[in-house]
Amino acid sequence: MPDSSVDWEAKVKGLLKAELKKRGVTYAQLVEKLAQIGVKETEPNLRNKLARGKFTAVFLVQCLDAVGADTLRLD
Repeated sequence: MPDSSVDWEAKVKGLLKAELKKRGVTYAQLVEKLAQIGVKETEPNLRNKLARGKFTAVFLVQCLDAVGADTLRLD
């Protein structure tokens, strides 16, 4: 039975923020890296998405690809 007390949005937000921190990528740099793969984002919009923790799986994968992550640990 799934644990209904898990805050999935916080977990996903934490995963992405951890990858950015691990790689030393700022939000401004992420905007540039996303642009290089054809994803148009502004820094304020990116900050809002990550602050809320509400973004699509596609956006998560785009960010991970943009920063060069080829694996993701969920624990």
